[in-house]
Amino acid sequence: YSEPMDSEVERRPAPPLEVSRWFNTQAPVTLADLRGRVVVIEAFQMLCPGCVSQGLPQAQRVRTAFPQTDLVVIGLHTVFEHHEAQGTVSALAAFLHEYRIDFPVGIDAQSGAGVPETMRAYRMQGTPTTILIDRDGRLRLQEFGHLDDLRLGASIQALIGERDLATQALGDAVAGSCDATGCTVSEDARASTAAES
Repeated sequence: YSEPMDSEVERRPAPPLEVSRWFNTQAPVTLADLRGRVVVIEAFQMLCPGCVSQGLPQAQRVRTAFPQTDLVVIGLHTVFEHHEAQGTVSALAAFLHEYRIDFPVGIDAQSGAGVPETMRAYRMQGTPTTILIDRDGRLRLQEFGHLDDLRLGASIQALIGERDLATQALGDAVAGSCDATGCTVSEDARASTAAES
């Protein structure tokens, strides 16, 4: 499914990734560890034509287009068909090498034959599926099939910009005067507000 970025439906907490093995990373990747950055998940199968021709190349472009301080791209190999042909670790390792995919890729955990666990938790319709998670760990966009580059880029930039605007507004109003009980408005902000009224 795909709904507008401001849909309340899509602001639910993103389910955790259920991954049986990771590639291109030293340690397992968790969404909790990625809080503070926008996360793009590209769910794919290596025998899916749309994944190979559109989804994965787009994920690689996204990774190079945005600073890694603001955004993380993750691949999720979510096999729900042809398990014998694409379900082995060695086959996926060769695929990632041949296609020069260097961002972290996890194998969606299987609980028997059928739909993998993360795919089920996100209620994905198939592959490719592109998922956007905001800096606070909320699901903001999920689209099955090809997502236009401009639309994806604009959605990512909007999510990156949300924190930038909030941080700027907080910095302007608070000016570093927070403690365990709360944050107070700075004298400069109060004077500015009084002058405006």
